[in-house]
Amino acid sequence: MPAAPLAVSLGDPAGIGAEVIAKSWERRVEAALPSFFAVGDVGAIEAVWSGPVSVIAEPSEALGLFDNSLPVIRVADSTVPPGSLDLIGARNSLDALELAVGLTRSGAASGLVTGPVSKARLYAVGFVHPGQTEFVAERCGVSSELVAMMLAGPTLRVVPVTTHIPLADVPHALSVDRIVAKGRAAARGLQRQFGIESPRIAVAGLNPHAGENGALGREEIDLIMPAIDRLRGEGYDVTGPHPPDVMFHNHCRRSYDLALCMYHDQALIPLKTLHFDEGINVTLGLPIVRTSPDHGTAFDIAGKNLADPGAMIAAIRAAGECARRLAAA
Repeated sequence: MPAAPLAVSLGDPAGIGAEVIAKSWERRVEAALPSFFAVGDVGAIEAVWSGPVSVIAEPSEALGLFDNSLPVIRVADSTVPPGSLDLIGARNSLDALELAVGLTRSGAASGLVTGPVSKARLYAVGFVHPGQTEFVAERCGVSSELVAMMLAGPTLRVVPVTTHIPLADVPHALSVDRIVAKGRAAARGLQRQFGIESPRIAVAGLNPHAGENGALGREEIDLIMPAIDRLRGEGYDVTGPHPPDVMFHNHCRRSYDLALCMYHDQALIPLKTLHFDEGINVTLGLPIVRTSPDHGTAFDIAGKNLADPGAMIAAIRAAGECARRLAAA
């Protein structure tokens, strides 16, 4: 067990974050979860769950309480009902994220798990980052270009080189340096946090059939292949560019540890098709452990006891495993 518990930020209190965190605590024994504490709106938890809650002031208190109650560090309650459109909840989720990141950076928490937020609502209250990944990277003093957003399930790990930008902008956003940086961050993260000594990385092409030797586009020739050559020159086991339409079937997935994809949906469609209820987000390249469930706020089912905690359980478990590996390194 890590010396310190994990910090789990609640996310938007009007979403399903409170419910899936509480349900994860309920299944802590059968799921073999490490100790954790929630950070956020206590009222949001009590609005959707009748289980035992202990409000704590310091993360260390969670270790003695975790077996019998869900420990929570309170961030000013927003009194926002589940599914509400009130922007107060967005401000609350940002405050909770800020506090949870700080506690993890200080070592008071062994790792960070972030609950689901609404980007649109965060933007409405002044949030200027593309997502939580970039926010956490900035707070850790790391350029967002040097971290990799890895989405993972039981049989597939993917990293998109570009993330939350329009599809039309992807070819212009790609560069040899950017592909190399994401590949390097992914390889090092798999080594440090997942114990894979020599990770095998399969790089997807951008165009149909990986460009057909330039007949269907030159990005593979001009950008992707030079990036692969550079990564190989640094000693990494990298193959590609692979045709994106064939590299995610069962047989092909056994040949690599991670797929490096060129854009958001190229990575997330196969991941969510295979592991919708189990997928997690792991930020590689940070000095701290950070994971999250790979799903959104689901405002439409918030407060209806319909949310599946599988992805949150997987995110908490992965954060604990990564924290143990880093502590032992």
